[in-house]
Amino acid sequence: MYRAASRARATTLPLATPLIETRLNGLVPQRQGKVRDIFDCGEALVMVATDRISAFDYVLGSGIPDKGKVLTQLSSFWFERTTGIVANHFLSMDVREYPEHLRQHGDVLTGRSMLVRKTTPVPIECVARGYLSGSGWKEYQVKGSVCGVSLPPGLRESEQLPAPIFTPATKADSGHDINISEDEAGHIVGRDLMQRLRALTLALYDHGASHAAANGIILADTKFEFGLTADKSILLIDEVMTPDSSRYWPKDQYAPGRPQPSFDKQYVRDYLELIHWNKQPPVPSLPEHVVIGTRDKYIEAFHRLTGKVLL
Repeated sequence: MYRAASRARATTLPLATPLIETRLNGLVPQRQGKVRDIFDCGEALVMVATDRISAFDYVLGSGIPDKGKVLTQLSSFWFERTTGIVANHFLSMDVREYPEHLRQHGDVLTGRSMLVRKTTPVPIECVARGYLSGSGWKEYQVKGSVCGVSLPPGLRESEQLPAPIFTPATKADSGHDINISEDEAGHIVGRDLMQRLRALTLALYDHGASHAAANGIILADTKFEFGLTADKSILLIDEVMTPDSSRYWPKDQYAPGRPQPSFDKQYVRDYLELIHWNKQPPVPSLPEHVVIGTRDKYIEAFHRLTGKVLL
């Protein structure tokens, strides 16, 4: 697979300098994740998606230009499409509607940030799987199940499941999220809330998978995050069905029984395996053709799913 990366097609957009850190004339984010920088604006938050990229639990020394714009604008697309399923925290991507002290930074924030409502995040990841891949495939080979969900024997890697399944995980600020059973998740957040989140997760996945399939893409699995408002209403938060939070495969290249080409960090992971990085600091930087190949995949997924031009 990595050889294909070295022959990645020429990028369709000018290569911008990646945004690695959000520094706005002395303003610094109150919180930082692997990708997002969060500015607390009192009653709301401004979430900025940088171009940082992580692999094997570490943020790498190189960024992927425009990656943060893809994550933000694709999430905005899905937020708008899924309001009939569940309300969300999205308020605006128009910097002119941001708090006054941030409006002057439109050159940095436009296209890669959003103003969102504050919520109390539910402390689990809500994962929907329609195909057997990744950690699910590894567990299935040993146990014949995924997160306590029994599956038919004889399934192959990347095979479509008889029906999508809900497989929650614990959140981790660093390191891997840990897959847990629905019962374990119920002990963490309460059984009634867990059942509501399960139904919402599968409904969102069904909507996303149907739309993706109509555009020649398989949504193999994806994870959602939810938050609670003061009156305990559930909101969809964070990012939604992006290449960072989902496994997207080109439909015309799909063949069960092996790993699939994908619209995510495939070039990056293949390169890191090729150089035999020990997955410990110091973190490596990426050569230009791996950066371009990864960027092209993110942008292609955005174009095919939204039909829009990246801002």
